Amino acid sequence: MKRHVSRSQVAGSCRAPPSKSYTHRAILAAGYADSATVEGPLVSADTKATMRAVEAFGGSVDRLQLEDDGTLPVDGFDGRPETPDDVINCQNSGTTMRLVTACAALGDGLSVLTGDESLRSRPQGPLLAALDDLGGRAESTRGNGQAPLVVGGPLSGGDVSIPGDVSSQYITALLMAGAVTEEGLDIELETALKSAPYVDITLEVLDGYDVDTERTADGFRVPGGQQYRPAGGSYAVPGDFSSISYLAAAGAVAATDHAKVIVEGAEPSAQGDTAIVEVLDRMGANIDWDRDAGEISIAGGELTGIEVDVGDTPDLLPTIAAVGAIADGDTRIVNCEHVRYKETDRVNAMAEELGKMGVETTEEQDTLTIHGAETELVGAEVDGRSDHRIAMALAVAGLVAEGTTTIDGAEHVDVSFPSFWTVLDDLGATVTESEQTRD
Repeated sequence: MKRHVSRSQVAGSCRAPPSKSYTHRAILAAGYADSATVEGPLVSADTKATMRAVEAFGGSVDRLQLEDDGTLPVDGFDGRPETPDDVINCQNSGTTMRLVTACAALGDGLSVLTGDESLRSRPQGPLLAALDDLGGRAESTRGNGQAPLVVGGPLSGGDVSIPGDVSSQYITALLMAGAVTEEGLDIELETALKSAPYVDITLEVLDGYDVDTERTADGFRVPGGQQYRPAGGSYAVPGDFSSISYLAAAGAVAATDHAKVIVEGAEPSAQGDTAIVEVLDRMGANIDWDRDAGEISIAGGELTGIEVDVGDTPDLLPTIAAVGAIADGDTRIVNCEHVRYKETDRVNAMAEELGKMGVETTEEQDTLTIHGAETELVGAEVDGRSDHRIAMALAVAGLVAEGTTTIDGAEHVDVSFPSFWTVLDDLGATVTESEQTRD
């Protein structure tokens, strides 16, 4: 599917979708429980993959109730996953695969996990090695540390070390599984933790399910023998700041002081991507966050380039790159090598796709510089790279570009923000749709 975005002004109120990161963790945590209800989860391609995994392990997920009142009752597998009847297909969801890999290591039998072509290219090796060190079976069928994976156990717990600079999801997976082992887990980080706020999200969700964790001098500890039991039997998912970043960026580049964009559902949480408020403020946008009301109001200003470290906020790179293309001067996005190992190499993808729109960039292994002063932004046909975040970020640039920007693969926003194009249209953007043609 293609979407065509023309230069537009935007204004009005909109609501952020629920957090994908919290939803994944909350659904799997409900699976670890005897039963629990997830309130207001994000329903997307990725989170459906986690629902299917819970069901593969013997749980049940009441999607009909979700359609009725927005709550998702889950009958869990109570800490002991059954051996799946079939392969678990995680589709394009890296979070699902990594969290479920550790869960599978608790079972008596073997689980086989796979995904689409993109997911089968992402690194899983450090997590497999950690599970193997703990006495489980964790193998890549191709011997390259990538899916398809064969995983089994059962793990009893123990001490394990793992790098912290490849993916914080490895630590999340171990923390969630470790709580129901007999001994618990002591996790030593071999390198500094990147994307640390995502582990903070995990700790917040675990606390919401009455699971204790500890920070140690060199990592984390989770005591064993625990049960997942949310207070009152339910857990509520907050709004998603990764998705809010596109709405806020749209306001920063295409709204005015007289007609601002108001984003609802922006309650404070452990999400590192709340940093988008501070980033846009530093760049010169007129932005205000009423934390008590959970509401962000934003309009454009004299945007200028800045330096942003995305070591803890990798998902913000596409958004910042798009705004940097509109700002005056250079926007340097540093500490971003790990952003190359997402659904696509997002550093290279943003450099190349913005380049088609006339944006001058300098790409280094760990840095992406957007030369806003040397850029004349023009509409072009760009490729969303089958990546929801690339597609949405390019749409932000399209709001300001001269002419029309055509985004190929626009349907991939379904991964995290299924209503994105509708919301953008409701804010007044000129967005049209056409079918994608293939040779």
